[in-house]
Amino acid sequence: MRPAVTPIPIDDPSDPRIAAYAAMRERDLIGREGRFIVEGEVTLRVLLSGAARFPAESLLLSHERLAPLSDALAALSASVPVYTASKAVMSAIAGFPIHRGVMAVASCGEPPPLVLPPSPAPVTMVGLVGLTNHDNVGGLFRNAAAFGATGILLDSATCDPLYRKAIRVSAGAALIVPFARLEAEAMLHFAQANDLVPLAFSPRGKAVLADLPPSPRTLLLLGTEGPGLSHGLMARARTVRIPMAPGFDSLNVATAGALALHHLAMQARDNPHPLSRW
Repeated sequence: MRPAVTPIPIDDPSDPRIAAYAAMRERDLIGREGRFIVEGEVTLRVLLSGAARFPAESLLLSHERLAPLSDALAALSASVPVYTASKAVMSAIAGFPIHRGVMAVASCGEPPPLVLPPSPAPVTMVGLVGLTNHDNVGGLFRNAAAFGATGILLDSATCDPLYRKAIRVSAGAALIVPFARLEAEAMLHFAQANDLVPLAFSPRGKAVLADLPPSPRTLLLLGTEGPGLSHGLMARARTVRIPMAPGFDSLNVATAGALALHHLAMQARDNPHPLSRW
C-alpha cells in the first residue's frame, strides 16, 4: 500500500519513460509485446481493484485526474510509476485527442489457467467463434461478468478482448473474467471433458431458449453475425434459438448472449444446486 502517490510530471511527449503509450492506434495494430492499454476511469478502477487478472506497469493521468483517483491509487504498489501530464501532452503522446485523461499500461503476462470446478458444481461458460467486432466481444465480456459466467473461450479468429476498445466497452470485465483461446472443435472437447452441455445459438436452432430444461453446467456457443456457427458445430450441440417478431431474425450477438446468460442465471436462481453460487 502506498499512503500517497508521488506523481512524475511529463512535459515532453517523446520522454522515453512513457514510450509504451506512444502512437497508440498504430501500436494497437501491430501488438504491444505482452502489454495492453487501459483507458478511462471505470476500467482503471477495475485494474487496480485487486480483482483484475493482470498487473499494472504504469499509469499516465492528466493533472486534474490525480486527486479524484486518490482512493484507487492508494492500493497501488509503490513500484508502479504514476506519470502526470496535461491533456495536450497526453494527446501528443497517444497520437489523437485524449478526453478522459486516464490511461494505464498493464502486462498480459501468463494469466492463470482456466480451471473449472468439478462436476456437479454449476458452471456457465461462453464460447465465441469468429467474432471480429471489438464492441461485440467487449459487450459479451460485460454480460458474462454481469450474469456470473465462469469464463469465456475464444477461437483464433475472435478479436483480442484486451484491445483497448474491447476493454472499455466491457466496462473492465475483460480484466476480471477468465478466458482462454481454443478452436471451435476443441471447445466441444472441452465441454465433454468438463461435463458441460454445449448450447449452440442460431436463428435455425431447434429448441427455444425459454423452454430449455435447467442444466447446471453449460457452454454457450455464439458465432459471428451473418454466417453464424458452422453446420458441423451445430450438429454436435444442442441448438437454441431466441424467438423474434415475424419476418425478422437478426439479433446482435452481444444482445443474444445477454438474453441467454440472463435466462441461465434465472434458471439457476429458481432451481438452486446444492453447490450453486447463485
